[in-house]
Amino acid sequence: MPDDRSFHVIEAAPSRLEGAPQRVRRNWSEAFKAQLIAETLAPGANVSAIARREGILPSQLFGWRRHALRKGTVTALDAGGPHFVEVETTAAVAVEIVMDGVVVRAGAEVTEDHLRRVIRAVRTA
Repeated sequence: MPDDRSFHVIEAAPSRLEGAPQRVRRNWSEAFKAQLIAETLAPGANVSAIARREGILPSQLFGWRRHALRKGTVTALDAGGPHFVEVETTAAVAVEIVMDGVVVRAGAEVTEDHLRRVIRAVRTA
């Protein structure tokens, strides 16, 4: 082997991690989400067109809407369009019952007899 060997230092700096998303994750405000959800609940609204207009995927908007409806922060009313409600939770929900479009949530402290009376009242209403 010759004594005049030369060494080359190679530096490599990755531009991004392999498998990382192409775009930076965006954070949407709750007010923006609520505005779009209300727009999608209007009669005859095209959710995909609304999502494309705002530059988001339709599946994301459908997910926001499904999540809001499940949480009860928004309810779709036939007359008068969407209606937002204030939700305040003090205890964990032990049971959630959906009957004819009415959601009954009961915490662990609610007795069985009281829950039966509530269900009867909802059925007769």
